[in-house]
Amino acid sequence: MAKICEVTGKKVMFGNNVSFSINKTKRRFDVNISKKRFYVPEEDRWVTLNVSSKGVKIIDKKGISEVLKESKAKGFIK
Repeated sequence: MAKICEVTGKKVMFGNNVSFSINKTKRRFDVNISKKRFYVPEEDRWVTLNVSSKGVKIIDKKGISEVLKESKAKGFIK
């Protein structure tokens, strides 16, 4: 499973761990991704999406059908 949100497009970021002596080593900032099922009443079916916690809040605010249209237009969903 790729660590990409299918609603917001958030991806893994890279940065540095910085120690007390200011030595820098590479690290990853992973996105809080979870696989969730949403019911789309217009199509009368369930849709499974990999979404971040921010993506779930956006779906609650706008509605699943509107979010699916926007995600397809942006290219996050096939």
